[in-house]
Amino acid sequence: MKRSSSETAAERARAVPLPPLPKPEEVAAVVPAAGRGSRLPGAVEKQFRELAGSPLFHHALSRVAREGLVGRVVLAVPPGAGTPPLPEGLNAEVEVVEGGARRQDSVANGLAAAGAAAWVVVHDAARPLLPRGLLARCLRGAAGTGASAAALRVADTVKASGADGCVERTLPREGLWLAQTPQVARRELLARALAAAGAAGFEGTDEAALLEAIGVRVRLVEGCARNFKVTTPGDVERAARLMALEREGEGERPKGETPLFRVGVGCDVHRFQAGRRLVLGGVEIPHERGLAGHSDADVLTHAICDALLGAAALGDIGRHFPDEDEAYRDADSRELLARVVALLGEAGMAPWNVDAVVVAERPRLAPYVPAMREALSAALGVSPGAVGVKATTSEGLGFAGREEGIAAQAVCAIRAASP
Repeated sequence: MKRSSSETAAERARAVPLPPLPKPEEVAAVVPAAGRGSRLPGAVEKQFRELAGSPLFHHALSRVAREGLVGRVVLAVPPGAGTPPLPEGLNAEVEVVEGGARRQDSVANGLAAAGAAAWVVVHDAARPLLPRGLLARCLRGAAGTGASAAALRVADTVKASGADGCVERTLPREGLWLAQTPQVARRELLARALAAAGAAGFEGTDEAALLEAIGVRVRLVEGCARNFKVTTPGDVERAARLMALEREGEGERPKGETPLFRVGVGCDVHRFQAGRRLVLGGVEIPHERGLAGHSDADVLTHAICDALLGAAALGDIGRHFPDEDEAYRDADSRELLARVVALLGEAGMAPWNVDAVVVAERPRLAPYVPAMREALSAALGVSPGAVGVKATTSEGLGFAGREEGIAAQAVCAIRAASP
């Protein structure tokens, strides 16, 4: 039977695809844990200090491996330290190697033990709160250039000082980021960067710096403030508090109590505009007109963003991504959604499920719903089974019925760590 043109277009509804994730056996993680941690004094090195009942490095190992994205984890420990006790139930093979005097020496030793992996993830042993979804975003972010790094946009005014401690100049914060880990690179690029740094006597503070030095363009991926590096005694206390809140939010409560959830509602409307692409739920849909907006005007994704922000009492999409900010002109709304998820993570919350409806007289949207669910679930960090998308018409009534625009509504539930 001949397929209709709309069905054929639906089969091509991967017009704005996310890069595929590599297979776990193609990915190895190196966790450098050979440093001395001089800013956190104590009887043992920082990475072996206890946090929430386990050594600090246990948390980093467990979180790197928990989502099944990594097939092999290499832990680089101080020379002569031997093999420390490892966390139980890791979802990856683990190998312990001796590190070196510098971070890049430890990474190089870890790389040598990474097996046949085509991709290498480096994650600090002192970052115990790696949130779900960030590693996947970093792996996808590296697909185009061969390298990526989690990072946070600088929000505060940045001052440069002289030797006397006085301000010499104020730096524009636009385009400034604070680097985090995970940092991801193709194995051959990282190997070449390490070799070049060794030959030139160059010491980088992270892998991105080494890669930059050989001309690799490192893609920055929106990180999370909770993914901080434990450096001072105050950081240990902060990490312990956040872990306690996480356990509460994930249901580790007294018997008979239920996990704490919040619910949010979002609604958005965009008018049609000629000469624009029509993007809904991260999927480009063939139509004679698109939607007007500062970003890609993805009305469905915007409604979901507002539902999540409302559930977390974090304001609305206009507050976080204002129309007058040129940084968001023609922005991919899936990136905005990923940033909303990161904001939830900073507040100790995470998406649980989403149900949304799009109101449009035309085009017919039902054939594109599976692709929308897939695109949205990837940005949300949940399975497609946790994302409901429906499409309806308004029976010719109102602005949608007159084909002046499209509306979307969304309801979401989020896991919350505190009331």
